Amino acid sequence: MDRKFLIAALLLVALGGVAGGLFGRLSKTSANNDVTLSSIVADYKEALDVMGSNYSGTVDHEKISDASIQSMLWVLDPHSGFFTREEFRKLYEEQASQFYGIGVSILQRRDGVYIQSVVPNTPAEKVGLRYGDRILTVDGKDALEWTSSEVSRNVRGPKGTPVKVRVERVAAPGPIDFEIVRGGVPFPSIRNFFMLPDGVGYIGLVGGFQETTAEELDEAVSALQKQGMTSLILDIRNNPGGLLPQAIEVVSRFIPAGQTVVTVRGRSRYAVTEELKSRGSVTYDVPLVVMINGGSASASEIVAGAIQDYGRGMVVGTDSFGKGLVQRVFPLPYGTGLSLTMARYYTPFGRSLQRDYSNGSIYDYYSHSNGEADGTDAPPKPAGEPVTTANGRVLYGGRGIEPDVVVRPSENGNARYRISESAFFFVRQLVAGRISGFEQFRVDKQDHKPSLPAEGLQVNDRMLEAFRSFVINNKETGLTADSFNALADFARSQVREELATAMHSNEAGIQVLLETDPQVRKAVELMPEASKLAQTTTARR
Repeated sequence: MDRKFLIAALLLVALGGVAGGLFGRLSKTSANNDVTLSSIVADYKEALDVMGSNYSGTVDHEKISDASIQSMLWVLDPHSGFFTREEFRKLYEEQASQFYGIGVSILQRRDGVYIQSVVPNTPAEKVGLRYGDRILTVDGKDALEWTSSEVSRNVRGPKGTPVKVRVERVAAPGPIDFEIVRGGVPFPSIRNFFMLPDGVGYIGLVGGFQETTAEELDEAVSALQKQGMTSLILDIRNNPGGLLPQAIEVVSRFIPAGQTVVTVRGRSRYAVTEELKSRGSVTYDVPLVVMINGGSASASEIVAGAIQDYGRGMVVGTDSFGKGLVQRVFPLPYGTGLSLTMARYYTPFGRSLQRDYSNGSIYDYYSHSNGEADGTDAPPKPAGEPVTTANGRVLYGGRGIEPDVVVRPSENGNARYRISESAFFFVRQLVAGRISGFEQFRVDKQDHKPSLPAEGLQVNDRMLEAFRSFVINNKETGLTADSFNALADFARSQVREELATAMHSNEAGIQVLLETDPQVRKAVELMPEASKLAQTTTARR
């Protein structure tokens, strides 16, 4: 990307902003200070000339362009943003529920990035990558100091192109080299679903709202109904949002056709308030609990807000993120793009989803350092008109979605983190057949079962004792016998989670984790109340 692109990009952003309000203040400023669009571009061009002629180092015009456009957009609001070529490509891949890579789930550990799970029917499975493989190099580049995101970025690429990966494997005499041809890797919205006790079904809609979200939801509900599901937990914690039409489709599965799902108010194409309504699709009348947290944003908040406004189900967890700004994506030259805020989202009964961003920095906004983060006391509700919902509750807008029942997540202190890390390294040795007396747990390949049967794959006292010895005898863990014993139940669950992942799938491991999740447990407890809401909603139709 050269210097000429910098000027062209600035012009495109400016001109696009005139249509969407980006330079809404320019006419007023021009009248008072003789500042015009052409003078801004001239000043910018002159700054580039000065840098090019006088800066002691090399001027990277692409980085300057990216930073300039992003900084300009952040002056407007925290969600107007610039996409580099790589980011813009990933945006479209994710919305299509597929990207091109090798097909592994990876996690960063204390001494590198390790493969946690292999996606079935992907290039990684075909060449034989395994749980526990440590990634040493990618295309000859040393990856030992890389983060998981750096590894991910380097193994992704165009379909059909090769990538060379060297790994370290337990019990192998030396490093193993693989040449892998990149292929399609699914990127589903629903990562797992399974049955909990008492006929409660669980669906983890945590992968964003993509083109296939509603279809995936229908398939998951159908499968759970065949297993005897009579009530449902819809988990949208840490779901960052995505495609608005898919959020509407999800809500349409739980409220009757023709009811407002979300209202959009803004400028340009949204100058007239638009009410988007539920469609005439199949409706699931089962009792419903929706789970949210500070990572639930945008489309996720639209779903939770509609369910809460109509009293269709219980909302459990902690406050959502508070992202209620509507962006339109504008392509720019050279494969880049930007998203520009065009409007705001409101719940069916009129609550604004957007959290205030007028005070503080971008960091403060995204880190919730104004006191709204999970685990802190909530600030006073914003001043404004109260909203009365369908069942007579009074709620306020301006801070995302507040749950009906607040449940904090588990505390994750240093000792718990060390036990979790140790569980991975223990199971890595276990499934390689290197733990004496447990050779029967050797695993050469995950069988890709997405869930475990009830009470399946239990960790007995003998295995727990083997793990205790592994931890105490390894000084890198920093754990003593006393610190381990104080968290013995947690240690047992962590070994079971890792073993489920190593033997079956990442989804099976997550199931084990969720079985002890306090927010999930509370959701199950609230099903009788959710059942009453479902009956009331049905009676109002």
